[in-house]
Amino acid sequence: MKRLPLLLLFLFAAWLPGLAQAQEGVIRVLDSAARGDFPQSITFSLEAESSSPITQVVLQFRVQRTSCAPSLATEKPSFTSGNRASVSWKWELKKIGGLPPGSQVEFRWQIGDSAGSQLTTEWQPFEFQDQRFQWQELKGEGLTLFWYRGNETFAQALVAAGEAALERLNREAGAQLREPAHLFIYGSSDELRQALVFSAEWTGGVAFPGTGLIALSIPPDALEWGRRAVAHELAHLVIGALTFNCYSDLPTWLNEGLAVYAEGEDSADNTAKLQNAVAQGQLISVQSLSGSFPADSSQANLAYAQSRSLVAFLIERYGPEKMRELLLIFQGGSRYDPALKTVYGFDTEGLDTAWRVWLGLGPRPLPTLTPNPTPTPILMATPTPRAGGGSCQPSLQSGGGWGASLAILVGLLMPPAAQLYLQSRRRRHS
Repeated sequence: MKRLPLLLLFLFAAWLPGLAQAQEGVIRVLDSAARGDFPQSITFSLEAESSSPITQVVLQFRVQRTSCAPSLATEKPSFTSGNRASVSWKWELKKIGGLPPGSQVEFRWQIGDSAGSQLTTEWQPFEFQDQRFQWQELKGEGLTLFWYRGNETFAQALVAAGEAALERLNREAGAQLREPAHLFIYGSSDELRQALVFSAEWTGGVAFPGTGLIALSIPPDALEWGRRAVAHELAHLVIGALTFNCYSDLPTWLNEGLAVYAEGEDSADNTAKLQNAVAQGQLISVQSLSGSFPADSSQANLAYAQSRSLVAFLIERYGPEKMRELLLIFQGGSRYDPALKTVYGFDTEGLDTAWRVWLGLGPRPLPTLTPNPTPTPILMATPTPRAGGGSCQPSLQSGGGWGASLAILVGLLMPPAAQLYLQSRRRRHS
């Protein structure tokens, strides 16, 4: 019996080195956080410790959105190696054109020490919010509205407009959102532009495909325009979600036509523009409407009116089932003419003819060919001189290279057709 305590003491002494080895290199996270400086940057920070010097810290982060390209980003912040590490890294958002309010970001850390221990933390969520305003929230069917200016009646009217648009798109085109949309309603165009890293002076709203997010400028005294704008931008999210693929896009007339169609009854302004173009034989060809809309505001407004008419023709003549079939074929990455032929039996030119007949017109007249045309000299733009020698890209309007760069960056945020829609609508309601 006296030998038992000695045996236990021996076993305990033999166990102590193993205990010390097990404790060596254990990594603990003391704090992990993200802090937003909307809309300019997000700063990620980490406090960690280990019984052995920490030698490696890797930050991984991603934005929740539908994309064809890998969304995971990896950074290796600099820090001082030691048993305790303080790490901070700032993501400058102007390098990617910014993120919309309400963006969902996830991040995690990979940490290693000199003893060979490794730790990968769980994904940590962070919501990038515009904290300048006290946002109110109102939920609807398929959408949530955030606003800070105007009473609840104002917000309810916008939610009702959004619900009606979603129901109409589901009924007429069989298209619906996979996840509820989040709409951030700014009280003025200036406040909206300040929320975007890069924006044009006329920007009145932006839909961010793949994120379910929309940012709009709707003052309380512009409710009627706001109803249409909400419906229009929601339609872009719905159609984008239904037809997303990595091979092809939609013809612009279909994308914008469905968005205007979702607004409800056609506006008197659109109807008048279309009727005037029909009477004067000045309709834009469907082929031309498949790409970017005209830069001229008057022609751009006509392009939207015609696009709505084209969508109305297809839905009223052939039914909503055919429209859904067309959108699903585009989801598969089909080009324009094969998709139209598969569903309706005609290509883009055939659609142009059928639509014109529906309007009471004949086929589009063939262009008159001029024999032996006189060669026209090709005009070349002169590069704008740049300080320090060299030249920048050719500038075709006042403002120099910065204006062109801004246009390119704004183009990354939304399609050209959406820009023209917002431009025309803002001018009309400013």
